[in-house]
Amino acid sequence: MPSFGLDDEYEALRASVEEFAHKVVAPQIGELYERQEFPYEIVRRMGEMGLFGLPFPVEHGGMGGDYFALCLALEELARVDSSVAITLEAAVSLGAMPIYRFGTAEQKRRWLPQLTSGEKLGAFGLTEPGGGSDAGATQTRAVLDGGEWIINGTKAFITNSGTDITALVTVTAVTGETEDGRKEISSIIVPSGTPGFTVSKKYSKVGWNASDTRELSFVDCRVPEENLLGERGRGYAQFLQILDEGRIAISALAVGLSQGCVDESVKYARERHAFGRPIGANQSIAFKIADMEMRAHTGRLAYYDAAARMLAGKPFKRQAAIAKLYSSESAVTNAREATQVHGGYGFMNEFPVARMWRDSKILEIGEGTSEVQRILIARDLGI
Repeated sequence: MPSFGLDDEYEALRASVEEFAHKVVAPQIGELYERQEFPYEIVRRMGEMGLFGLPFPVEHGGMGGDYFALCLALEELARVDSSVAITLEAAVSLGAMPIYRFGTAEQKRRWLPQLTSGEKLGAFGLTEPGGGSDAGATQTRAVLDGGEWIINGTKAFITNSGTDITALVTVTAVTGETEDGRKEISSIIVPSGTPGFTVSKKYSKVGWNASDTRELSFVDCRVPEENLLGERGRGYAQFLQILDEGRIAISALAVGLSQGCVDESVKYARERHAFGRPIGANQSIAFKIADMEMRAHTGRLAYYDAAARMLAGKPFKRQAAIAKLYSSESAVTNAREATQVHGGYGFMNEFPVARMWRDSKILEIGEGTSEVQRILIARDLGI
């Protein structure tokens, strides 16, 4: 992957997703968003394009691409709508990737083909109502009994966990204690529909209203012992690795939202007239949009760099945290500024920037808050 450009294959992918986002997503997502409906038909067509299989090998039903290809797709989707983008991001980096990274041959054979095709979705059950950023404070527990894990606990804010096509949720649970008395946290695959596994009704959210987010509860939920994902006691470490990768993907999504704000603001500044001329002729508007473009461009360079390091097998934790922190905070700023450029129309839901404004804030919270990113960066600097 070139550090500051795209080769022909990446550019072809980017262009095809850009066309899909504008021709398929844009015309219908506004109504779905307002009705808080999951975009099943859009997801089906994304599956046909191979987007859910981008970073996975062909042997598992994937497209044989890489994580950077996924990020390019996320950026282009988020330029138009973040609900669709987060559905893809969570399905791939949080739903299917843990099974690909840590699953047994049988787990991969059973689950990956339907996840990489987009026929089914996977979810990632880490956050708990009382935990938030303190993922190590897991209260959900799982005990072995007669060859089965019995799971009890609650998970919160879980994306893609309650759709009609959700196949599984991988959850972290305390499965014992380590030799030094700390919690032993493991990861366990729980198929949808398992007795004792209850999916709540959808949250009423500020944004991402066309995506699926639920609270999950487990009451004496039994799954086979072989549903353990990865090594027992390594569940927390596994998910930290997944989150490092996922921060690059969220950065790409945030950059897409930032760029979408630029796109809409440029168009509006050319079309909207006040005092006898386009509002873009006013430096106060032109400079505001120029700053928005600067933030989107810089965020893109940050996630490109983090992805390049990841694909090269180099340490990338700090770069991923920087990319996620900068691009998410830039997305919030760009969304606010784009709303200001649009004036009263920016407050109307028929304009995409209103949706972008509502969708931006969660980017500073999900997959590690801005505060957590600063902690990670400081620790990696040795302070």
